[in-house]
Amino acid sequence: MKGYATLKIRKARIPDLKQAHRLINDFAKRGQMIPRSLNELYETLRDFMVCEVEGDVCGVCALHIMWDDLAEIRSLAVENRFQRHGIGRNLVKHCLREARNLGITRTFALTYHPDFFKKLGFYDIDKAALPQKIWGDCVRCPRFPECDENAVIIHLE
Repeated sequence: MKGYATLKIRKARIPDLKQAHRLINDFAKRGQMIPRSLNELYETLRDFMVCEVEGDVCGVCALHIMWDDLAEIRSLAVENRFQRHGIGRNLVKHCLREARNLGITRTFALTYHPDFFKKLGFYDIDKAALPQKIWGDCVRCPRFPECDENAVIIHLE
């Protein structure tokens, strides 16, 4: 996160959600993730981490618990002008640390950028191995059942 002296990654708070909502849905409009309603963000506030620079949210990522040993990294979005500075990587690392602290042993992501996650230790998995995800969120996606995202997973110590 070089070049930005005031970058800070932290748990999201209520005042962050409108900026996070805009960021997530900007990516959703480009077909890169599932859109999220503002109401859904309020309901899942505790899932979210944000990266802020000079008081503005420039990145967002969520750790969503799916089952007793399974969580999902979702809604990872970094403003274009802040990409390639390690913000996404650090947001994911913060979420993985939280997963470990909660006793989660497996964390997955559905992504169009599997190589990004593979650099963090994730590996490919068949989406069929994630029924909680498929019948939870995926059925709401306009691309269901013809999903072209890649599923990746990491086993945590």
